[in-house]
Amino acid sequence: MITEARRAVEAVLMAAVEPVEPQVLAQLTEIPVSEVEALCTELAEDYEREGRGFVLARVAGGYRFQTHPDLAPYVERFVLEGQTSRLSNAALETLAIVAYKQPVSRAQLSAIRGVNVESTLATLEARGYVEEVGHDPGPGQAILYGTTRRFLEQMGLDSLRDLAPLAEFVPDAQVVEALERGLHLRVDPPAGESEMPQHPGEQPDTLGEG
Repeated sequence: MITEARRAVEAVLMAAVEPVEPQVLAQLTEIPVSEVEALCTELAEDYEREGRGFVLARVAGGYRFQTHPDLAPYVERFVLEGQTSRLSNAALETLAIVAYKQPVSRAQLSAIRGVNVESTLATLEARGYVEEVGHDPGPGQAILYGTTRRFLEQMGLDSLRDLAPLAEFVPDAQVVEALERGLHLRVDPPAGESEMPQHPGEQPDTLGEG
């Protein structure tokens, strides 16, 4: 039986731009949070059983509709048709390191990558995937960086605990490729600005080939 609460949850999630927390859905439908979560689980199972082109996913602490992972090639073709710009490998590698080693300082990132990451980090901050999360208690109190809620949303993760387990150090090329596929980062720099590396050895952080 299709209940009013079920229809209401579907309607709200369809209209939402960002993931909606179960507490918010509970307030809107006037049912307990536990019932909201059970209802969302039921909806997700129904969609999967019916072979829909979308799924109801738990992401960044809330629920949202998103395209089915099996149909990613079609969605990518639609989104990226005629578009070749994307984040550089240097930026993707830096983002992967932040994701798996956060909180991490700029100096630590530079040491791991072997190049200065100042401009790369600025690019990731500007695009909303990395943010300041605190300061190192040691001398100098260096700024520490971590990933954002937007990063979780774009990667389809509910929390950082859902990141795939990796080796202790720098993620390999497959991980970088997976990040790129998940994020579909594409933000053109403002007219007249160029994000060229400021130090020898660093790769450009603008969108381009790679």
